[in-house]
Amino acid sequence: MPITSSAKKAVRVAKRKKVTNDRRAKAMKDAVKKIEKAAKADKAAAAKLLSEAFAAVDKAAKRGIIKKNTAGRKKARLSRLVK
Repeated sequence: MPITSSAKKAVRVAKRKKVTNDRRAKAMKDAVKKIEKAAKADKAAAAKLLSEAFAAVDKAAKRGIIKKNTAGRKKARLSRLVK
């Protein structure tokens, strides 16, 4: 447990950041799942959702939730799935 006031504040800040990071990761995962589901049914609909998923993946990489290479790999796999 934190003892100093600065350590207590660091715990509070970490909790706030975790909420936003979790929200961003959830948005990315939902977008990816939506495309995977749409690709099985209709490739044209999946192609329209591709830019939304790319944006979510890029934002997650920009914020450090996932690494840059992981983001590139996800985007490559999604675009290959839609083709």
